[in-house]
Amino acid sequence: MNYWAILTGIEGNLAAYEAVIADINKQKYPVEALYILGDLVGPNTDCKKLVERVRYPQKDELKPQVCTGWWEEQCLILHGLATTAEPTELIAEYGMDTVKILWDNVDRETVEWLRNLPFGFSELDCLLIHGSTLGVSDKLTPDTPPIQMLDRLMRFGVNNLFCGRSGLAFQYQLESGSVSSGVTKLGAEVGAIETISSTQTLTTTPRQVIGVGNVGSVPGNAIYTLYNPNTNQVLFRTVRYDNNINTING
Repeated sequence: MNYWAILTGIEGNLAAYEAVIADINKQKYPVEALYILGDLVGPNTDCKKLVERVRYPQKDELKPQVCTGWWEEQCLILHGLATTAEPTELIAEYGMDTVKILWDNVDRETVEWLRNLPFGFSELDCLLIHGSTLGVSDKLTPDTPPIQMLDRLMRFGVNNLFCGRSGLAFQYQLESGSVSSGVTKLGAEVGAIETISSTQTLTTTPRQVIGVGNVGSVPGNAIYTLYNPNTNQVLFRTVRYDNNINTING
C-alpha cells in the first residue's frame, strides 16, 4: 500500500519541514508522492533556504509537488504580478510589519518561481489545493455547512478534496443522498399570475473533504497527512521538533 504525504502551511519554517521529511522517511508505510498545498513561504527569514531545499531535494528523497497558496498569492501581489493591486487582505489580517517581513525575505527570484506554481493537483478522484475550488482564500473547516462543502466538491466533480487554508487537520465526510434545486418565475404573458416552476434533483455519492493540518505556523508542532488512494485511509501525523531541526517525537 503506497501513501501520499500531504503538507501545507510551512511558511518558511525550515526546521519544521526537516522534521516532517525525517518523519516521512522513517514511516513503515511506503510513501510514493509528496504534495505541498501552498503556504510554502511566509513571514520567516528562512524562506529562501526553504524554497531551495524543496526545489532541490536530497538524494533518494521524493521531489515535492507544490501548488500556490495564500502566502504565495500575497507575494505575487506585493511584486505587482497579480490582478489585485494592493495587499489589502494581508494588511487587514497581519498588519504592515508583516508586509515588510514578507517583502524582505521572499526575493524576486523566488517570486518568479512561485508565479509558475499550479493552482492545485487532480489525481485519480482527488483534488489537492490550498483553499477550495473558489480560490486560495476560501477557508473550509469542520464547521462549514454540508451544502457548501458539497458545492466545492461538485465544482470539480471529485470525491476527495484535500485543502489547507484553515490549518486544521480534519476529515469531513458527506454521505450519499440527493439535493433538489428549483426555479420559479412569473408567466411570460403580461399580467399572468400563474407560475412556471422547474426542479432538478442531483444524486450524490459519498465524498469527503480533508484538512491536512499545518506544518510551520505553530513552533515545535507540525501536523501533516498521509493518504492511501487505494483504501481511502487518512492518517494525521503530529511531529514535535526543536529549533535545531531535531525531531523529538512523532
